[in-house]
Amino acid sequence: MDYVSALVPPVVMAVFFIGLVRVIVKTQGGAAKAKEDAAVDAALARAESARQASAGGDA
Repeated sequence: MDYVSALVPPVVMAVFFIGLVRVIVKTQGGAAKAKEDAAVDAALARAESARQASAGGDA
């Protein structure tokens, strides 16, 4: 019976990990992908313009 108690925690962790991976894969893309991509692009553009403005002020 000791082998059962030794195998239960890894099996439970594996099941939860597989479930987590499935959720992550299923939530990639979809209807909100374009909106999320646009938000990331806007944030990157703001960061780049702020970096260029600070570099231009130093020169």
